[in-house]
Amino acid sequence: MNAKTLSPSDRTRALEVFLAVAAAGSFSAAGRQLGISPSAVSRTVDRIEQRLGVRLLLRTTRALTLTAEGQAYLHAARRIITDLDDAEQAIADLGAPRGRLRISAAQSHGRLCVVPLLKAFTARYPHILVDISLSDAIVDIAAGQTDVAIRFGPLPDSSLNARRLGDNRRVIVASPDYLARHGTPRVPEDLHEHNCLNFNFRRAEPVWPFCRAGQEYAMSVRGSVEANNGETLGQLATAGVGITRVGAFSVAAEIADGRLVTLLEAYNPGDKEEINAVFVGGAHTPARVRVFVDFMIDRLRQAPEKGGRLARSAANSNTD
Repeated sequence: MNAKTLSPSDRTRALEVFLAVAAAGSFSAAGRQLGISPSAVSRTVDRIEQRLGVRLLLRTTRALTLTAEGQAYLHAARRIITDLDDAEQAIADLGAPRGRLRISAAQSHGRLCVVPLLKAFTARYPHILVDISLSDAIVDIAAGQTDVAIRFGPLPDSSLNARRLGDNRRVIVASPDYLARHGTPRVPEDLHEHNCLNFNFRRAEPVWPFCRAGQEYAMSVRGSVEANNGETLGQLATAGVGITRVGAFSVAAEIADGRLVTLLEAYNPGDKEEINAVFVGGAHTPARVRVFVDFMIDRLRQAPEKGGRLARSAANSNTD
């Protein structure tokens, strides 16, 4: 019997039997593992050797030893079975993606815009275990520290894939209470008379940018509080502490319900940060990663100032 007369299932079964023999070291142990008789195991190995025309195993009364040809066949068999398992898993994933999905997101954006969407995502994909970490630290995706990272701003050149989720527009906001007590700035220079709340990390601009008559310029501001995230600055502004300039997503709900109002929009330079989902791409990207990225694009690729509000609205909905 030659290779052409064997069905694919027969050849796959023969490979599995040979792998079991090599791992167990005897026909009887392999038979117990596979649920077949030792004689059936022996006949299968004999047929492989007859088909190939070489000896794969040296048989003695005490042990089975792989020949050089047997070692080469073992490596090939392992690779073939692994590839087959991977292919079957990939096809199975198309119908029901499954497995652990590790997500990394910035604290504010993750809490306000990503976490509220997970109810709908897990309802749609019940076989995916979501493992989300919120941190402003940069994780190494290529080194396998996470499956998907949601990142802001320009991305360094790399072999990683990136798909755009939207933009983060910045706005200047204050509470009606603060403005009633301190007045409303009409031009950027009026901010010199106000308590301006700013970021404390190095990459933050030491000044706020503006645009007047088509010309962009920057102006320094000062205030009583600095923080490392826009959500905190938005909370302080909502409490009436001062005026702040943050990403629109972090204050979307407060603007929508009137607890904050936008200021100096006529002078807004329109600067934005891109928001991207970054992951290891290629033909072997797990289905769970692909469907999560597609889901985020569908839900977040909207006007950025609506992102947090829409995410929280989705979290309160009973429908997917």
